[in-house]
Amino acid sequence: MDYFRNTFYFAFSAILVLILGVLFSRRRQLSNDDKVKRKKRYHPVAGTMFSQLLNFNTLWDYMTDQCCRYKTYRLLSPFRSEVYTSDPANVEYILKTNFQNYGKGSYNYNNLKDLLGDGIFTVDGDKWRHQRKTSSYEFSTGVLRKFSSVVFQKNAAKLARVVSEDANSKPTVDIFDLFLKATLDSTFQVGFGIQLDSMCGSSDEGTLFANAFDDSSEMTAWRYVDASWTIKRFLNIGSEAKLKKNVKVIDEFVYKLIHTKIDLMSNSPNDASMKKDDILSRFLASNVTDPKYLRDIILNFIIAGRDTTAATLSWFLYMLCKHPHIQVTVAQEVREATRVKDNLSFEEFAALVTEEALEKMQYLHAAITETLRLHPAVPMDPKICFSDDTLPDGFDVKKGDMVAYVPYAMGRMKFIWGDDAEVYRPERWLNKDGVFQNESPFKFTAFQAGPRICLGKEFAYRQMKIFSAVLLQFFTFKLADETKVVNYRTMINLHIKGGLHLHAFLRTG
Repeated sequence: MDYFRNTFYFAFSAILVLILGVLFSRRRQLSNDDKVKRKKRYHPVAGTMFSQLLNFNTLWDYMTDQCCRYKTYRLLSPFRSEVYTSDPANVEYILKTNFQNYGKGSYNYNNLKDLLGDGIFTVDGDKWRHQRKTSSYEFSTGVLRKFSSVVFQKNAAKLARVVSEDANSKPTVDIFDLFLKATLDSTFQVGFGIQLDSMCGSSDEGTLFANAFDDSSEMTAWRYVDASWTIKRFLNIGSEAKLKKNVKVIDEFVYKLIHTKIDLMSNSPNDASMKKDDILSRFLASNVTDPKYLRDIILNFIIAGRDTTAATLSWFLYMLCKHPHIQVTVAQEVREATRVKDNLSFEEFAALVTEEALEKMQYLHAAITETLRLHPAVPMDPKICFSDDTLPDGFDVKKGDMVAYVPYAMGRMKFIWGDDAEVYRPERWLNKDGVFQNESPFKFTAFQAGPRICLGKEFAYRQMKIFSAVLLQFFTFKLADETKVVNYRTMINLHIKGGLHLHAFLRTG
């Protein structure tokens, strides 16, 4: 892959220079009308689109380095400028103040549609508003909240049992793999009323689906740095051939799920046992039956419910392993909040992790949030500028420019978080009474902000806190190899590359 990237770079760099030269010369040829207008100011140039291609494996750190040099910078390409910002004022303007001028646009839609279709993460306008309204209603219902909590408790207990068995039979536990399976099970149960049981290894179809989904996410992210992806797609070669193959696996699995669900509900319309609280059943009950539309809803829900949560939980345990004293503090808080008695089973303890108990776990909430600050589940969020505009920092952007904010970089900016910005310190989220205090969503951007703020934020926190509480009640975790550098896999979400291998010891106190 590295050889291909370098070859691609050198083959096209000369062409890029010529194209950019033409673009710059045209910009200098101002008409008389242009000369009397205010002179446009554009953000400093930090490189070209090929800079990202060459740094793809460490892309988010490359962006962080550039944001340390410039709060907001540009990369040049033959098609548009790409503007990347870590400035909270710009983020608020893009996500809220002038929301209508910044959306997914055809550029993001074309990059994402093969995997995510017309789902809520890819569309603008009426399609987005319809899905947003429907999803907002579903997430706000008490029925879904209660149903999901029971699912999370059961799956957390199941996960703890698997960790216990693996700790006794294997030298290390790949906790990231287990989190991916556990959150996939939770997502399918809450979202679609299906029990995959992938944690127990009994769903081969589910495993194939999950692997295809992860690979598709990486190939989709690759499109943002590969100017030749449309040609590859037309010729069905390279990364695009791989993406097409994986999407086929995804579609076969999801359409089978949809048709099975439709048949069950249509053949037993008056069967009370068919009344479900999962989201897919509720969509079907409201006469939304187009399989393609349902397919897109399902896949967008999966990337929101499975990938983001599994990634955050994994980075959370990684940070606790790097800071053992924080791991002890969280475990003590869990015991106090649940008033746990000795000799409880995994299932009995999970049942104690109620809404009331979770509300008392302020330090746990802060520790998870601090993890998201440094390891946001979505490390970069691109928008398209729909008309010429001026950002709050005084610099201009043009119609068609890609304008992205970078949560991964923002969490590391000293001008936002202070000199200890790169230090993992949950206490920064607590007031003097130890109560969690929110920051501006334009400063802490892990859940977006404005009209597109994440609908599943509380849903995600609930699952992460239940899983964390159950695991930390029973186990102490240590890195299998303290000297090994843990890196991410560059894709839509911030997955840990190669898994997270831990030692899990039964907690003794």
